[in-house]
Amino acid sequence: MTQASIETVRPAPGEPVIAMINWQGLRALYIKEVRRFFKVQLQTIWGPAVSAMLLLIVFAVAFGGGGRQIMGVPFAAFAAPGLIVMSMMQQAFANSSFAFLVGKLQGTIVDYLMPPLSAGELLAGLVGAAVTRSILIGLALFVMLHLWPGLDVSIREPWAVIWFGLMGACFLSFLGIIASLWAEKFDHNATITNFIIQPLSLLSGTFYSIEKLHGAFRTISHLNPFFYVISGFRYGFLGVADSNVVLGAVALFGINSALCLTAYLLIRAGWKIRN
Repeated sequence: MTQASIETVRPAPGEPVIAMINWQGLRALYIKEVRRFFKVQLQTIWGPAVSAMLLLIVFAVAFGGGGRQIMGVPFAAFAAPGLIVMSMMQQAFANSSFAFLVGKLQGTIVDYLMPPLSAGELLAGLVGAAVTRSILIGLALFVMLHLWPGLDVSIREPWAVIWFGLMGACFLSFLGIIASLWAEKFDHNATITNFIIQPLSLLSGTFYSIEKLHGAFRTISHLNPFFYVISGFRYGFLGVADSNVVLGAVALFGINSALCLTAYLLIRAGWKIRN
């Protein structure tokens, strides 16, 4: 190659090499994050799936005896969809809240800040990997539930399963990114999990219908975003819901948009990740 041809290949001074989106860098970050949790898949995918199955067995034995039904379906069929999406959400948070926190504690945060990735590309790569882990756990649980004798887990409204599953996973992924930026040690992360994520998950109507609640308890349940995710996701399997599915879909989109913008602005400002 002649010197003249080399000069024509090189960009002019000041001309950006990456015009709009660094697709190669985004792909590399996404693959890195997926490989990170996939190397320990017994802990990150199969472990949570088995734990969720054991939880369903315990509740089905304790509360599903005597042919008990909720909203016209057997207890196990009612609880299974909520348990799937609850596990998806919790593991999405666990994955997205890990990267920045470990980077700050181990001094490897530069691995995220030095590559030519914008704040949006960095956010997309981390959230994409968390949602991928969430989907894999959901699929694993969906397959395992088919082994339950007499349990019908057929999908009646595919759009609801896809929409509320993705909205729930993105919701906790964005929340996990914000938590990892704020946290300075693992105790901070565990505090959010134990005192916010777990209570909101268990009090979201996974194992009961909020129609059984009265007064202030029902009002509080309607203010819980987790409730709309679980109720909408369950609607995709059962065809019935104890919430306004359309209102829930719109509300979750709004919440995710606000969390996405917040996470993006915090990353772009380098909040608590740049000295």
